[in-house]
Amino acid sequence: MEAVADDETGSRDHVGSLQRGLAVMEILARHPEGMTLTEMAEEAGLTRAGARRFLLTLVATGYATQSGRLFSLSPRLLTVARTWLGGASLWTFAAPVMREVAGKFDEACNAAVLSGEDVVYVARIPGRRILSVALDVGTRLPAYCTSMGRVLLSGSGADELKTFLAEVAIERRTPKTITSRAALGKAIDKARANGFAIVDEELELGLRSIAVPIVDRSGRTVAAINVSTQSARFSVQAMEREILPVLRKAKQRVEEFFFV
Repeated sequence: MEAVADDETGSRDHVGSLQRGLAVMEILARHPEGMTLTEMAEEAGLTRAGARRFLLTLVATGYATQSGRLFSLSPRLLTVARTWLGGASLWTFAAPVMREVAGKFDEACNAAVLSGEDVVYVARIPGRRILSVALDVGTRLPAYCTSMGRVLLSGSGADELKTFLAEVAIERRTPKTITSRAALGKAIDKARANGFAIVDEELELGLRSIAVPIVDRSGRTVAAINVSTQSARFSVQAMEREILPVLRKAKQRVEEFFFV
């Protein structure tokens, strides 16, 4: 980390003292055993007087504690973080990542979770091109013929998947829809093995989508994200070649932010 300058630098729109104070908090976070005033001054690039002012201010506001010569962060920072996390869903924080994906291809990027036999959209960044399927947060679509549904089902346990395949109501929505339960099981197995699923005009003619799973620290599939596009825009091969690597990077960013 660069040293924290003692003089006022940077844009007039930046509060230099706040920037330096936040840097001091970050340094304290890396030293849970505590730091002396001298150690802080050296690591932050501050004078002893400057380091003392920042540390005592943090103590006075409850964000740090002092025990003898050692300064440490207090639990108050955790309280602030919990308040922040509790005020919005995971997808509020994931939206910027999804927006980058949508912008790169000028196509919609969506997120969904499994609910019974359906997927439920929990986040959506629309593309500029209009699809005939009306989609929004809260929209439910059948899991068996959607890319997100297949990657979500691929994360199910063997018994759960067996029950799904036995009981799901399957409708031939297009001539390409897989209606054989055995073939559907193989498509879900393929999604599990490959780590992604492409559905080619099974939900609606002219609509293709590709999805990857979002997996938590225990290895459990908790959601899926996809890119949906018109079949005239991307072939199946082009989706795997061009869109899949970008989706996988987005998946990694979301998982690292929330689960690592």
